[in-house]
Amino acid sequence: MRAPSSLFSRGFEHQEEGMTDEPWEAHRPHLMSVAYHLMGSVTEAEDAVQETFLRLVRTDTSDVRDLKSWLTTVVTRVCLDLLTSARARREQYVGPWLPEPIVAAATTPDPADRLTLDESVSIAMLVVLESLSPAERVVFVLHEAFGFSHADIARAVGRQEAACRQLLARARRHVRSRAPRFTPDRAEHQAVVTAFLRAASNGDLDELAGALDSRVVLRSDGGGNFPAARRPVIGAYPVARLLLGAAERRPAAWGVTAVNGMPGAVFTAGGKVVGVMAFTVLGGRITEIDFVVNPEKLRHLAPGTWPTHPMRA
Repeated sequence: MRAPSSLFSRGFEHQEEGMTDEPWEAHRPHLMSVAYHLMGSVTEAEDAVQETFLRLVRTDTSDVRDLKSWLTTVVTRVCLDLLTSARARREQYVGPWLPEPIVAAATTPDPADRLTLDESVSIAMLVVLESLSPAERVVFVLHEAFGFSHADIARAVGRQEAACRQLLARARRHVRSRAPRFTPDRAEHQAVVTAFLRAASNGDLDELAGALDSRVVLRSDGGGNFPAARRPVIGAYPVARLLLGAAERRPAAWGVTAVNGMPGAVFTAGGKVVGVMAFTVLGGRITEIDFVVNPEKLRHLAPGTWPTHPMRA
């Protein structure tokens, strides 16, 4: 394999090999990494990894020389099958579908506590990947995020190298035309996010709108299980008014922490995580907000130890 490309600069960080007595268990973080990139769901990624290990148990691997490569191939094929059925379900989803977020400061159960992310797998990028076909997504992720060669990918997905090259070319064109531009400076990103949240806490409409780009896009995912806008909301003042209204109706405490690797916000109420917000920042203003409030997508999170502030101080 070669080094990952610039579109996915680092991907997941893995724990050390040999962290348990079971050789296959040492590969769980890598497999979860692959599966989460492909599925955009912690729950579905864990299902894919569990199925992979079940297939391992049922298979004679005495002739397998590279267990990690074998497991990666299996989890890739499992995810490819899952993506086909998931795509149909997500097309019927109530409102915008957003990925399950990874929150660094949360006290999360296995397997999410084994993963850390960076901006290469941001919520916004995962939203873009949702627009690819299952085959395009698999080929793109394996090549761009994990540095697989065309030969490796062809073996993993059971296709000819030429076909995989064509899928990758289409996926690259699509992603590059839709991938959000963002500020790579983490400190600047966090400063903008903190200013936005403090303005929301103060209930200052003009101050809040001033932290937003004039064409900011808010996507909120309630999944029909929690009140949320059924369509993306566009524009600084429409977004600001919607968020201030939501904060007034459902007060919650907020804290800044890493959401899929970049500074975001976690909202808690009654001892539970009730919302996670991810941001795209460019030129000192927020250009995209992805707000997950669907309780089913927050079940893997538990209230962490981050500082919390009342939303309507």
